[in-house]
Amino acid sequence: MSKPASKPHVQLMGSGSILREVIAASELLEQDFGISSDVWSATSLTELRRDGLAAERWNLLHPADEPRVPYVQQCLQDHAGPVVVATDYMKIVGDQIRPFINDRRFIALGTDGFGRSDTRESLRTFFEIDRHFIVLAALKALADDGHVERGLLQQAIDRYGIDTGKRDPAAA
Repeated sequence: MSKPASKPHVQLMGSGSILREVIAASELLEQDFGISSDVWSATSLTELRRDGLAAERWNLLHPADEPRVPYVQQCLQDHAGPVVVATDYMKIVGDQIRPFINDRRFIALGTDGFGRSDTRESLRTFFEIDRHFIVLAALKALADDGHVERGLLQQAIDRYGIDTGKRDPAAA
């Protein structure tokens, strides 16, 4: 069930082992900013895309029949807020489902570029897909939709020690 519209709310999706970071981001959003969220485990973003494309094809070829709704749209229909998808893969993997999210703000986080790190934690920080960047992305989406003040983004940057001057990992 979705949360009341009076409180900012966001949908967080994680694919694979990044799901733990998504869960941690959900907890930080609530604890540090009073923002609720739903956490979704997207076991295969590629399968969600295939399902969405199949629904589009069906609807194209069967205009007189009841339109089919992609599974991801069915899941999200009663859940308010923008969608943030995080994966340990390139952003394009999360972006696969963008067409099937409808008119919601959508942010995909992923590991575009080349990085070398000694731990998974430092690699996720390098690629800006750890819990702190997931929180920042959620706040940005909510701010862009007018549900929270933009100042919360700077508060998150300061609170989590995010280096805003670091090189873009996609260009590193």
